Amino acid sequence: MLDVAVAYNRYQFLGNEFLTWLWFTIDTAPSFFQTVDASITSLTIGNRIVLENSINDASEIITIKGDDAGLEEGLLSLRKGAVVVEMNLVYKAENQEWKFTLKGESLSFSGLKVPETGPVESAEDIEGSVLEKIYLFEKAIDFINHLFNYFLKQRIHLDWNKQTVGEIKKWIQT
Repeated sequence: MLDVAVAYNRYQFLGNEFLTWLWFTIDTAPSFFQTVDASITSLTIGNRIVLENSINDASEIITIKGDDAGLEEGLLSLRKGAVVVEMNLVYKAENQEWKFTLKGESLSFSGLKVPETGPVESAEDIEGSVLEKIYLFEKAIDFINHLFNYFLKQRIHLDWNKQTVGEIKKWIQT
């Protein structure tokens, strides 16, 4: 059995590849997400994306942020060999909106903002409000887990290098 630290170092690239694939999928096949969550109305890149390009022993970090920021610089960085290491996402489903940042290295969430819940009017409402908040947190986490599981199945498939990587390279060049 692999030591946890060894496994982490050996496979940490998968999270960054996942985020890069996710950006590709958001841009080229947004309807795909309905196969993962039938209630989804959209998944978009939010106001921040971070890319990293490791050249020899040096590392270049590219951060694009802003509500109306264009992602052309990010695509240029991908052309130069960068991968996405952090991405802010906006997930909309059932007239509700989740915003969060996903980090590729550990697939950890940060800044997860869930939709508003109804007001707590009495002591009896507290339990229901807490359960509703837990459900809303779990919905975003489950969605990303399902996407990552799908990505892993694609990643280990024999056609990954031939088909998917080729499609991603075409997308980067356009």
